Amino acid sequence: MQHVAARAAKRPIPDHGATSGSLRNAILSKLRYAMRKSAQSATDRDWYMATVLALRDRIVDVWSNSRSKQPEKRIYYLSIEFLIGRLLFDAIINLDLEDVTRNALSELGVNFDRLREMEPDAALGNGGLGRLAACFMDSMSALAIPAYGYGIRYEHGLFEQRIHEGWQREFAEDWLSHGNPWEFPRADISYSIGFGGTVEYSGGDDSTARATWSPAETVLAVPYDTPIAGWRGRHVNALRLWSARSAEPLQDAAFNQREGARPLRGEAISRFLYPNDSTAEGRELRLRQEYFFTAASLQDLLRRHRREFGSLASLPEHAAVQLNDTHPAIAVAELMRLLVDENGFSWADAWKITRRTLSYTNHTLLPEALESWTVELIGRLLPRHLQIIYQINWYHLEEVNKSGRDAAFLREVSLIEEGEEKRVRMAHLAFLGCHCVNGVSQLHSDLLRETVFHNLAQVSATRIVNKTNGISFRRWLYAANRPLTGLLVDTLGQRVLDDPGCMREIQDRAGDHDFVASYSRARQINKTRLAALLHARTGIHVQPDALFDVHVKRVHEYKRQLLNILETIALYHGIRARPNAGWVPRVKIFAGKAAASYERAKLIIKLANDVSGVINADPVVGDRLKVVFVPNYGASLAEEIIPAADVSEQISTAGMEASGTGNMKLALNGAITIGTEDGANIEIREHVGSENLVIFGMTAAEVSERREQKLQGSDIAGKSARLAHVIQSLASGEFSEGDRERFAPIVRSLLDYDRFMVAADFDAYWEAQRSIDELWRRPADWWRASILNTAHMAWFSSDRAIREYATDIWQIAVN
Repeated sequence: MQHVAARAAKRPIPDHGATSGSLRNAILSKLRYAMRKSAQSATDRDWYMATVLALRDRIVDVWSNSRSKQPEKRIYYLSIEFLIGRLLFDAIINLDLEDVTRNALSELGVNFDRLREMEPDAALGNGGLGRLAACFMDSMSALAIPAYGYGIRYEHGLFEQRIHEGWQREFAEDWLSHGNPWEFPRADISYSIGFGGTVEYSGGDDSTARATWSPAETVLAVPYDTPIAGWRGRHVNALRLWSARSAEPLQDAAFNQREGARPLRGEAISRFLYPNDSTAEGRELRLRQEYFFTAASLQDLLRRHRREFGSLASLPEHAAVQLNDTHPAIAVAELMRLLVDENGFSWADAWKITRRTLSYTNHTLLPEALESWTVELIGRLLPRHLQIIYQINWYHLEEVNKSGRDAAFLREVSLIEEGEEKRVRMAHLAFLGCHCVNGVSQLHSDLLRETVFHNLAQVSATRIVNKTNGISFRRWLYAANRPLTGLLVDTLGQRVLDDPGCMREIQDRAGDHDFVASYSRARQINKTRLAALLHARTGIHVQPDALFDVHVKRVHEYKRQLLNILETIALYHGIRARPNAGWVPRVKIFAGKAAASYERAKLIIKLANDVSGVINADPVVGDRLKVVFVPNYGASLAEEIIPAADVSEQISTAGMEASGTGNMKLALNGAITIGTEDGANIEIREHVGSENLVIFGMTAAEVSERREQKLQGSDIAGKSARLAHVIQSLASGEFSEGDRERFAPIVRSLLDYDRFMVAADFDAYWEAQRSIDELWRRPADWWRASILNTAHMAWFSSDRAIREYATDIWQIAVN
């Protein structure tokens, strides 16, 4: 099948009218008139701001042209996270202006690479969910699909992580401290978002009475638009992020007294990404955030629809709203409220419009991640929505009851989870209120049908389909890995930039001595650069010739950083016992943040740092093994680490990782995956070949069976001398300065109920790592496997994923 980007390549590439001279003059003009600086007094930050503003003007020209064409249908992508990272190089690459920009700045005596470092990392997400949303926005622009991304303009993104004595410490991240030259404030647009208050009914009987919600508190949603330029600058879409503002004027006296608490409380909605939900206040703020951006987005798109098409009855024909996970699931109740209460539609007609317009992407099978809110909290913050949810549930259960289902089945499919504390199941609400639900890998979608939505799928017309995630090659190969991209262009020509499918042709060169040497040299350039960065940030010296074993992702027990650390300890013990046994020199690189309230994950970070301290200081081990925990992981740091990786750690407990996208980024750049049969690892194996990665451990079915048996980790430790030795070293204080209690909770979790199968998979993981060692000792085989990973990853492009969403879920054509 011809690749999506190849079709796009047939369209003429716009001439953006930029030469190094014209761009130089534009930068100087912005420096003078926007920054009020001269070339002599300008700092690197001034040059950065001026360069962005000059490039933004060229993006706006394309943006204006894109917006001038009224589309038949527009996509609205609602996500509480958009991990966009830095945008400067993205824009330059997509506009094909890298050489022009470098030359223009060089003529001004400005170092382009130093300038790039001035851009803050917009950490508006925590990991794969937010980065996926950013990749999808990139692909919708690349494919010229008219779209808006909707989210929150957090003043402080995900916290800045600092490591103090091995412990994670969280500090406010301040990406807006110097302003954001990419965004356009839309002060002329705002929407009132209500909370609390009362609901009154007027006219008619119970079936026809009109509800009027009178909120006790109102917050204004003010939009800020960031243009997302598509590949070759053919199309631009907007990422619209909402900022919360007080709807009440601040009086001087009130501002300094208790009366000022309410507006400040309202503005807190857009202050921090992911408040600490271990407290009642944090949970309430989280729900306020979710409703705030969802309600503002729906009001905005309905306003646009009325202006362009008139009656809201035609909404499904002209708008497709994609809910990225359960965070915007309240959209089901809010759209019903807007249609029934505000626009006079009957319940039946509103329900048809809602279900035909909304679709939902599920990203998790973990019960604790499938959001639910107490009936008390929703009733207090969103009283009308709770009524609507109960009404949806009443109609739903009435229909189910006609089929003669028993009470247990009705409890399972109800939107309300009964118990000591009644809760609203948001995933169930999204399922019922959307025409289509998708998982994000084939295994994940299959498990959705078998577990989370098994019963609902039997009694609802909602379709469950699979849409395996994808990544933007423009960000994660062309921009992030310049040495490898240069080799691919030299080998395959410029066409590889438009049609990554042609990368499969390098499989024929996997045995060619010159190509292999060039490919390995590209990796070595990246590893040398990363080694310098690691030393600068951690003080740890590593050898670029060693095997770089990379485990970078959000720290969570199911992602099993702990399993990797235990294997590291076992490897350390092995090296100390036999230092001259010909060990493969290895650098273990960890990076990732733990949620501020997730104490066990933070303890795992502490363990990683303590293990690092002991191993790196041991002269017996030397450079045979180094362990580095790199603080403050984010998109920009990922762009440095991923191109330098030799091994990609994808070792989540089978059945728990929905898909993963880090696995795709690393494999695309040639890292050998060591992983479980989980998420998209299975599909990566199908594409790159089972001989070119290492899969180990239990399957999802075996994990489920073991859980049912309630087997203890001590059973495994009793049969594995190596694991027992590792656990004993933790219990004895070997890595905690003699403090036997520091890691006691981890020891207990390993010996008691082994929920995440760390002990159960330990021996299999150890053997898998030794097979990695054996492959590394055979350079020809290693580089062949690495090259074949790159060659066969084209299917995992986010362009392919978005095309599938467009045709199968959104029902729009893509040229």
